[in-house]
Amino acid sequence: MNANLLQTPIDYLKGVGPSRAKVLKTELGIQTYGDLLNFFPNRYLDKTRFYKINELQRNSADVQIVGKITHIKSVEQKRGKRLVADFVDSTGKMELVWFRGQKWIRENLKINTPYVIFGKTNWFNGVFSMPHPEMELVEDYKKQLRTAMQPVYPSTEKLAKAGISNRVINKITQQLFLEAKGRFFESLSEEILQEFKLISKSEALFNIHFPKSQELLAKAQFRLKFEELFYIQLQLIRKNLLHKKKIKGYVFEKVGENFTNFYNEHLPFDLTGAQKRVIKEIRNDLGSGAQMNRLLQGDVGSGKTIVALMSMFIALDNDFQACLMAPTEILSVQHYNGLIDLCKELNTSIEILTGSTKTSKRREIHEKLENGEIDILIGTHALLEDKVQFKNLGLAVIDEQHRFGVAQRARLWKKNDLPPHILVMTATPIPRTLAMSLYGDLDISVIDELPPGRKPIKTVHRYDANRLKVFAFIREEIKKGRQVYIVYPLIQESETMDYKDLMDGYESIAREFPEFQISIVHGQMKAEAKDYEMDRFVSGETQIMVATTVIEVGVNVPNASVMIIESAERFGLSQLHQLRGRVGRGAEQSFCILMTGHKLSEDSKTRLQTMTTTNDGFEIAEVDLKLRGPGDLMGTQQSGVLNLQIADIVKDNDILKTARHLAIKVLKEDPNLQLEKNKVLHHTFAQISRKKTIWNYIS
Repeated sequence: MNANLLQTPIDYLKGVGPSRAKVLKTELGIQTYGDLLNFFPNRYLDKTRFYKINELQRNSADVQIVGKITHIKSVEQKRGKRLVADFVDSTGKMELVWFRGQKWIRENLKINTPYVIFGKTNWFNGVFSMPHPEMELVEDYKKQLRTAMQPVYPSTEKLAKAGISNRVINKITQQLFLEAKGRFFESLSEEILQEFKLISKSEALFNIHFPKSQELLAKAQFRLKFEELFYIQLQLIRKNLLHKKKIKGYVFEKVGENFTNFYNEHLPFDLTGAQKRVIKEIRNDLGSGAQMNRLLQGDVGSGKTIVALMSMFIALDNDFQACLMAPTEILSVQHYNGLIDLCKELNTSIEILTGSTKTSKRREIHEKLENGEIDILIGTHALLEDKVQFKNLGLAVIDEQHRFGVAQRARLWKKNDLPPHILVMTATPIPRTLAMSLYGDLDISVIDELPPGRKPIKTVHRYDANRLKVFAFIREEIKKGRQVYIVYPLIQESETMDYKDLMDGYESIAREFPEFQISIVHGQMKAEAKDYEMDRFVSGETQIMVATTVIEVGVNVPNASVMIIESAERFGLSQLHQLRGRVGRGAEQSFCILMTGHKLSEDSKTRLQTMTTTNDGFEIAEVDLKLRGPGDLMGTQQSGVLNLQIADIVKDNDILKTARHLAIKVLKEDPNLQLEKNKVLHHTFAQISRKKTIWNYIS
């Protein structure tokens, strides 16, 4: 089939025209014949059987019936009118009802002419009715290209308003198949088709839009999902291989004085097996001659900072500088204090640069940085300013990377002749499935064990009715010398209401605990006021911190042992897990108490149950992924990242693994897809890469 046909603008397809084309473009992104071909149904209605009216059940199912309209009338109701038609077959009578578009329907309905109707039935006052049925004259029905499994396409309000119904999409898709004569280019090699027993591309496309049977539909779905995931993985893995081949990195040959001295003399505790493994992976990258591009995942408190510091020592041992960039000032200061503490007996020069660094101090830092007197610079986005010039930056560590845009990270590269090695850290556990897709072009290291001596946090769920017991527990813990967080949800749309919740909460806590000092922190406070309150809590002046989720990332108060989350049902799982990670940082037993009302949705119950049964961030992330879907999980900055046409990386996890495995195998044998047997793959890959997909922009 002529490939150019699929590039034809959708306006030229019979049955579309300029006004429909405009809506298809804005609402569904369908610009060409090819886009329509790849706009897949999201469910199917089984039209394998016709019902008689006397067989209908009172279960509001979708049914298909053949009969005639005998009578039409308008019926007055509270608001306006409804149009009602009597519909009969040889076994009985039912009603068809319309609330909208009545004039047009009334003019076009034919009395005493056989129709096929399809829709949901309702049972009311002893009569079955079908609101807004799909209708087709029996003589037209017999002419159509149709299947027993009726496709239902995704729709929007604007499509419905423009009259682009499911039937219209079905019709124009039929027209496309007629023009293309049902022949489409194969996009997988003969070898792959045989190895995985896949049906041909033409057969798959036909059966996804017009399935002849359940079995053929399943084969078509498998084939198209497999292909989509395979090409995504091919893109990501190839990008990673090219990156390693093309983008040269500084070779850090030696592990010297800084690293060994710290490791032998100054480590505050023994490294876990996982930390040792990750440091080894990083050492291999740094010596390989290619630029390191590694993602380091580790749950809250798993000891990522030590790994980052030891990686920085390798840079220093090879006469390079290192930097650590964090998303917020609070987090930068915390990293700075942590590293200063770890290096107090070493002569490592560490500085911090944030938005609030005084001008005179800034000048001094800029100068020392350029002449190489500073070894490690820690900071926020301020590190990206053009004025910040390193003598020779060898390693950049980026914490909680999803909070930085791609363009911002690229600016770090421009600070040198060669790009620095990049180590990205995150405490947001990303399920394997998602990591394979979102970060398929990064190498991934995981720290999956907690340092020795850390006790798992005990998590319990309590209803508002138990509040007095919870208060008594808080009092006991504070008397033992511990501190307590009480967190209120913040839902952006209703800042004022949330602010009121927080203030009411603060007042009731103040009334309940007159003997204790209380800090309060929320998003509407000025930065100085926030820092002042945080500092009071960190230094132990206040015993209770009442806050919104501002404290979610990175505040480190080892003495805080109780985290109370109010209206816990209003939080997502990953947020609950992050908040819980604020406690459990000292040697004492810590607790997380999830407070809710009695009315809970099924999803909320699942979330609360997951939190009380496991502390494993990866397990929690898997449940979260199932509940929320991939788009949400990465937060807004990554939303739409996975606009897959047919595959679902949660449900099709197994297909994803197989496709990734195959992509690795193909590229190992034939990195540039030059072999004769991979000609088809090369051609398809080139076409896909031309459409700059979102994949090219990830990480």
